[in-house]
Amino acid sequence: MKLKEIESLMANFESSQMREMKLDDGDFHLYLNKNEMVAAPVTTAPVASAPTVEPVAPSESAPKASGKQVKSPLVGTVYLQPKPDADAYVSVGSHVAAGDVVCIVEAMKMMTEVKSDVTGTVTAINVSDGELVEVEQPLVTIAED
Repeated sequence: MKLKEIESLMANFESSQMREMKLDDGDFHLYLNKNEMVAAPVTTAPVASAPTVEPVAPSESAPKASGKQVKSPLVGTVYLQPKPDADAYVSVGSHVAAGDVVCIVEAMKMMTEVKSDVTGTVTAINVSDGELVEVEQPLVTIAED
């Protein structure tokens, strides 16, 4: 299949009501899946109300680090050191230059180095080693020089 045919097929699949499609043509194999969440059916049975939980305001006594935040480029697991027994890339008080690695994010066995885009001093590490992080979640805060 040619690229234009595949693109056309994908566009038609996306606009259709199909959720999955598999195409085998000799050595060519194509599998498309929309992976959309299906809404749960509405029930008419009465549901016991859950206890309300009031949101807790952040403690005003907790210090807030100021500076440039280095954010996660993707969803994955953050690692603050290159190996389990190695020293951390950075710690609070460390000086970093633009381009220095501050941590890595693993997604699907692919390690992505997260680098500082400013020169300065690390004022806060906002995640724990091995924590699951979201896209644009602040990882490290750096006070620029």
